[in-house]
Amino acid sequence: MKRVGLTVSLFVVMYTAYTYAAGPAIDMDGPKNITAERVEYNVRDAKIKTVGKTTITNQSGQTLKLTDSSFSDKGAQVDGKNVELWLGNHIYISAKSVKRDGDITVAQDAVFTACDGCDSYGNAWEISATTIKHDIAERNLYFHNPILWMYEIPVFYFPYYTMPDPGVKYRSGLLMPDLNSTNNMGTQINLPVYISLSEYHDATVTLSYLTAENPLIQVEHRLNAEHSEFRTTGSFTHNQAGENRWHIFNNDVVELGEYARAKFALERTSDKTYLQKYGFFNDQPYLDSGAELDLFGQSGYIVADTHFFQELRDAGRTEAAADGNILPNIRSVYQTAPIYKETYALFTGDILGVDGHNNTSMQRVIGDARIVSPWTLGWGNRLTLSLDARYDVYNFQNYDLIDTPNFTGMENRFLPSGYVEWGLPLFRPGEKWTQIIEPRARLTVMRHTNTQELFATNNDSAGTLLSDVTLFSNNRFSGYDLWENGTFADYGMRWATYGVDGESAEIFVGQSYDLTERSETDPNSGFHKGGSDYVARVGLNNGSWFGLNSRLRLDRDTFALRHIETDGRIGTSRNYIYVGHIWSEQLDEAFLGQDINETTGGFRIQLTERLSWNMNAIYNNTYSQFQRHSGQLYYKHPCYFLSLAYHRDYAIRADYTGNTTFQFRFGLDY
Repeated sequence: MKRVGLTVSLFVVMYTAYTYAAGPAIDMDGPKNITAERVEYNVRDAKIKTVGKTTITNQSGQTLKLTDSSFSDKGAQVDGKNVELWLGNHIYISAKSVKRDGDITVAQDAVFTACDGCDSYGNAWEISATTIKHDIAERNLYFHNPILWMYEIPVFYFPYYTMPDPGVKYRSGLLMPDLNSTNNMGTQINLPVYISLSEYHDATVTLSYLTAENPLIQVEHRLNAEHSEFRTTGSFTHNQAGENRWHIFNNDVVELGEYARAKFALERTSDKTYLQKYGFFNDQPYLDSGAELDLFGQSGYIVADTHFFQELRDAGRTEAAADGNILPNIRSVYQTAPIYKETYALFTGDILGVDGHNNTSMQRVIGDARIVSPWTLGWGNRLTLSLDARYDVYNFQNYDLIDTPNFTGMENRFLPSGYVEWGLPLFRPGEKWTQIIEPRARLTVMRHTNTQELFATNNDSAGTLLSDVTLFSNNRFSGYDLWENGTFADYGMRWATYGVDGESAEIFVGQSYDLTERSETDPNSGFHKGGSDYVARVGLNNGSWFGLNSRLRLDRDTFALRHIETDGRIGTSRNYIYVGHIWSEQLDEAFLGQDINETTGGFRIQLTERLSWNMNAIYNNTYSQFQRHSGQLYYKHPCYFLSLAYHRDYAIRADYTGNTTFQFRFGLDY
């Protein structure tokens, strides 16, 4: 035997050999410090032998300790005792002995943990096994008689277990189960299986066992291609009543080049209450399936889309709802380069086809051309002028118009308009605060149409609700069909101040005034003949732990409060309280009848460095009852997490009665 000195090349080989033996991938940036009692090198057999305790530390701080080892210079054969390996981030591996022959490495009496030293009173979890075999070619770890220990207490035993080595990013297999408990369907145990099809293609299939209902199957599919992504989720069950109940949600995006993109969406369910009963409901009033094609350039875009709706609300509802399928809707916008200084032209087009219920349909074509000319005058005055010409063509089949039921035929209208808008932002900078006062006014002139020319007011327009957002807009009514019909003025005053540390405060007050006779509108909207109600916006933010925003509407004659929306937040990201409230008076002659009065609120408390508690609730003050509330206790340890959550829903619809759900989740982090 020939004794040699310690060389970097020899110990890179040794370090590589024990990397394979231990399992997880190591940052192979070379050893930094090497300590050994003795190292021997057999030139004839090309084998290295260490005697006594040996310690190797690499550039990243990862440390390997072992005793009495031998290995070939290329690492094909390895034999060592009392192996200890620290991979950083609390990952620790130990084995009484390790032996490798070719692609197979076997560790005896081995322990693995990703929680070494996280707690002073012991490892949160570790896995011990009589034998761990690592197949380098298959990149698999095989555990014989593995035991899961938590704080040195055995909690789970399995005679045999296999898993990919930690260097593998994706591998099919079982995921951590979670547990639900509901008052309608009993205890629900979710057993997810992960299926890896490629680096960019995978799926999760979850079998859910319910004690008070038949099993439920859930599927989630994901595919990322070079210029596209595909997402699909769905579920199916054959319930105890003998019904097949299911849902499928699909959302795909395909990039068709630098200036084009296609989208596809599918949302369908077996019935109106399935999503709510099985926990897939997100307050959506209807499901929307369809396709969309986007073409865009530097100065304009074209969007063509179709929609097929599935209604989820009960019959006899009072809400505005999707009525019929859209086949298709094509919108285009083109804005020219500046024609003169900042003046530009804007061209828009809209083609819409609606396939309604009961053999009704409507096709609509809208063309619109607008010139906008903004100017900055002396003393900071800002002036914007605009002229607009719009032409509508409609084709109706069995449509109920204002004065003509079951109308079939063509209608058209020409709708010219224009506006002039003035604003004067006045700045007062200071060392700590900058103040802004801005009066603003706008006069809009539109063609005053007669009743016959307002034929389409009930097609895609749900009316309007006067607010600070509605003022100074081209069309204050939702949808395309309802025309403002006449001349009106918007005016208001805004004051704001901004601090150097992010503080801000804002107040806005405004009103709208109709100069021509307007059509009858919902009295709850805030619009009247002549002057409208007053609208206001108030905001306050200290830049760190406090924020308050409110928008409100006051009666034009009595200044009585008609509508208010408020949300506030106190606290940091770790500890906070938030409250939201909406109240809207519904006048007696209005369709809805009862006032809208709803409060939302919640809080989050960081009980300890690792334990947090949050609660959320929606309360209907009109009916003096909760709509829903939920809460969660979440414990985040560096090595694992625990979650206990509940959700209470008070909705009652058809075969669905308010559900209470408890969910328990546990997972290991490494």
